[in-house]
Amino acid sequence: MYINSGYLNNTISDIKDKSKPLMVTSCGTYHLYTRPKLPTWRPRGRLDFQLLYIAAGKAHFHIDGEEKIVTAGHMVLYRPKEPQKYEYYGEDQTEVYWVHFTGSNVTNILRSYGLTKDKKIFYCGSGLEYKNHFRSMIQELQMCKDDYQEMLEIQLRQIFIKLHRYFNTISKVENSQIAEDIDKAMLYFAEHYNEDICIEDYAEKHHMSTSWFIRNFKQYTGSTPMQYILSKRIYNAETLLQNEHYNITEISNIIGYDNPLYFSRIFKKVKGISPTEYRKHIIQKST
Repeated sequence: MYINSGYLNNTISDIKDKSKPLMVTSCGTYHLYTRPKLPTWRPRGRLDFQLLYIAAGKAHFHIDGEEKIVTAGHMVLYRPKEPQKYEYYGEDQTEVYWVHFTGSNVTNILRSYGLTKDKKIFYCGSGLEYKNHFRSMIQELQMCKDDYQEMLEIQLRQIFIKLHRYFNTISKVENSQIAEDIDKAMLYFAEHYNEDICIEDYAEKHHMSTSWFIRNFKQYTGSTPMQYILSKRIYNAETLLQNEHYNITEISNIIGYDNPLYFSRIFKKVKGISPTEYRKHIIQKST
């Protein structure tokens, strides 16, 4: 299991602080590989707010007495003193990011971004942007450079802004059937990203015109279908590069590229450095 986290003032205790309108107190990520189960049970909840993002796989949440299976691309928001019960399973390859925050004006801030009290489990779209913001917060809490608390708030607000934009985009979608069609497509692409996917064939199979499908997919997710598939490939390549047991050729094949040289060119175009350089950078940071 991969774990990476950071805590304000190195304390893992709940923090309720109203000295500022909004304050990030901790942030982290879990990615289950071999551990069979990771459960959380807080009958009395916490003193602060918690936002969780399911980046891959799925998680099991118990909300209002019902178990809900929450898949990748969803977020879960807990407010202070709300009971928390959820589980991650290794067989689901769950990857989750979480952040705890507090402050004197959190409820109003959340409401201003469309995160009203009825928003407990909600779809938010997938992609690297959310994960990058969470990773930045983790790093800020670990490094504690100048003005890091302000930077933490900025990163969290950027997540709120991205959510607000997404909510507004969804409200403009013509009808709920379109949203359902795109959700199904995203799930299919997420599960088959390493296969040779033809967008035209997918659209035809689901009785959609290619241009209609691409237009609505981009409006719904902010990226074209191929950009979405590419983001899945590159992100999973990043994860595999952190494991030295896989060489570049193996990683290339795993994520769907037969030619490792082509994979390296694509990776460098997206990330700015080659897979080999990326791996060296990760190793240097961990030593």
